[in-house]
Amino acid sequence: MAERVSIFVEGAPSAFGHFSQVIKHGNSVHISGQLPVDPKTNRLVSMEIGPQAKAVFENLSKIMQACAGQMSNILLTRIYLTDLRDHSAVDVITREVFFFTPPARTVVMVAGLPFGAKIMVEAVAELNPIEMAPKRVF
Repeated sequence: MAERVSIFVEGAPSAFGHFSQVIKHGNSVHISGQLPVDPKTNRLVSMEIGPQAKAVFENLSKIMQACAGQMSNILLTRIYLTDLRDHSAVDVITREVFFFTPPARTVVMVAGLPFGAKIMVEAVAELNPIEMAPKRVF
């Protein structure tokens, strides 16, 4: 049976509360919801959705790198938004981040997020023994 390991990534925001930042189980990686906070200050990067979305995906990328993976290993994202009108702006950023075959995605509107954030993203990834280069589809 695969071992369940809690991982802490120094370059990404720490967990706020009693939960793991990342759980690795076998080749699967389960990443807790990432907020748009600067890991050095633990404060929001901006009050605008564009910079917030970019920061969330930068934090996810740092976590994937620390887990010996890359963004193309992400199979599923769950995006939590406080305002569904921000969906289009977030979609533009996700197209830049996931320029290869995008992961499955769920978008959920929530009443509020910690620190007054407009977005939070959690992810599930599978680390492949042999990495394949992402393909760009035009």
